[in-house]
Amino acid sequence: MTVDRVKDFESLRQALTTALLLLMPDFKLPFKLYIDASGDGLGAALHQVQISNDKPVEGPICFISRQIKPMHMLRCQIAIQEYRGNMTIVNKDGNIHKNADGLSRCPLPNDINNPAYVPEEASPQIPIKGLSVTY
Repeated sequence: MTVDRVKDFESLRQALTTALLLLMPDFKLPFKLYIDASGDGLGAALHQVQISNDKPVEGPICFISRQIKPMHMLRCQIAIQEYRGNMTIVNKDGNIHKNADGLSRCPLPNDINNPAYVPEEASPQIPIKGLSVTY
């Protein structure tokens, strides 16, 4: 990764996370969570369809990008499997899934300067109702 690419990515991240294009969430409406993972990290974009000028318009509420370790990725997978009854999962190719795909390919470091920072020792615990292991 070159210095110019890092600067460009930081400029883009700043524009995406502070621009007026972000919607205020309406908790009465469903959300759309776009997630992508690469070998280096995780990217996500939380969207919602809201009515604007009598037309449904989908827009972003927030974006997340961060480096992630394999164990954290496993916890995310378990959480999705556990709670998938409350969501609809749709698989999309990366070339049409650009909002989260780009964020996962150039993830921000998991440090205090990242809004999605989670200290390693304070990683969120994902509750698991039951686990069966067969050898």
